[in-house]
Amino acid sequence: MSERRYGWVMVALGALMTCIAVGAMFSLAVFLRPITESTGWSTTAVSGAMTLNFLAMGAAGFGWGALSDRIGPRPVVLAGAILLGLGLFLASRAQSVLAFQLSFGLLVGIAVGSFFSPMIAAVMGWISERRGLAVALVSVGVGVAPMTMSPFAAWLITQMDWRAAQMVIAVLVWATLVPAALFVRRPPVASAVEQGVPEQSSMKLRDAFLSAPFVVLALTFFACCAAHAGPIFHTVTYAMTCGIAPLAAVTVYSVEGLAGLGGRLALGVAADRLGVKRVLIAGLVVQALAAFAFISASRLGEFYAVAAAFGFAYGGVMPLYAVLAREYFGQRILGAVFGAAAMVSSLGMALGPAIGGWIFDTFGRYTWMYVYSGAIGLGAVAIALAFPPFPQAARAPVPVAA
Repeated sequence: MSERRYGWVMVALGALMTCIAVGAMFSLAVFLRPITESTGWSTTAVSGAMTLNFLAMGAAGFGWGALSDRIGPRPVVLAGAILLGLGLFLASRAQSVLAFQLSFGLLVGIAVGSFFSPMIAAVMGWISERRGLAVALVSVGVGVAPMTMSPFAAWLITQMDWRAAQMVIAVLVWATLVPAALFVRRPPVASAVEQGVPEQSSMKLRDAFLSAPFVVLALTFFACCAAHAGPIFHTVTYAMTCGIAPLAAVTVYSVEGLAGLGGRLALGVAADRLGVKRVLIAGLVVQALAAFAFISASRLGEFYAVAAAFGFAYGGVMPLYAVLAREYFGQRILGAVFGAAAMVSSLGMALGPAIGGWIFDTFGRYTWMYVYSGAIGLGAVAIALAFPPFPQAARAPVPVAA
């Protein structure tokens, strides 16, 4: 098979992996109430596992990304597939909240971090044109997960207890991701001239991390994720508190995921045609306004409308950070650079579930969580406006500090 065609095979593999891995991690949003009712653990304690997920995923993602730059993506995603199934299996057997947090939070988070940054970097090494679309298609799995894994998890809960349901998902992870990982290939070597960034190809990681583009990229990524993490994780429970039946509430999450799927494709194509920076800023504006709009939602139709706008926006902007990283820093260190930016963003993701759980336990409602999310979303817009121009082919980004 030609290199051009296998690049799109890599896109399909990346989409499958992100769907299964992210869907398995976010199944906790479906399991949240059954776990608290079965064990007596608090919402804050169980949500804390998701906080650990994001922290571990971010820190490990940087390490996985740097490792994939050195040894290639196949051994990285294979190790991640094995660890992900193991973490879910151990979580299903946990008898204390600490054991659950360490297995589902720490181990699952480390495992999921092995997929996104390495596969995104690999795909952009395979695809030389229409990178915005290619990266969007890889991340389509994140949008498909709420339409597949979440309803599947909800159905499992109706057939068995949460422990058995989580064990089933662990087996599914092993049965799908381990074989898929064996088909992952390292991208072909391209010359610096072909990449279009001759000076960037020799840039050191330290210089990249101290450059203005990286600082703005990481901070925008952080604020963007801090804005949408809480609504993503808690909206199903919020809908239930408004009187919506559990299975119907899960469909809100599915609508959000379907809209995110459309957002990834639409904003990916738009970024290739209109420019990635302006498309990112427009998407961030919509995300912030939609977060505020959740406050007024109480009926199922209203949840669908807001979730569609919210999902379209946050789903659409997420792949664009990788495209920005490639434009500023080139391919050679892309796995490490994007992994580092994703690590910073994971701190924002970690805030959402924890703050949302604390707000609900303290006030008995989620209103202030959506106020917080919308305000942080507007902050992401302000930071993104500071992106510097893309570097010329013969010039690297200027460091912020020595």
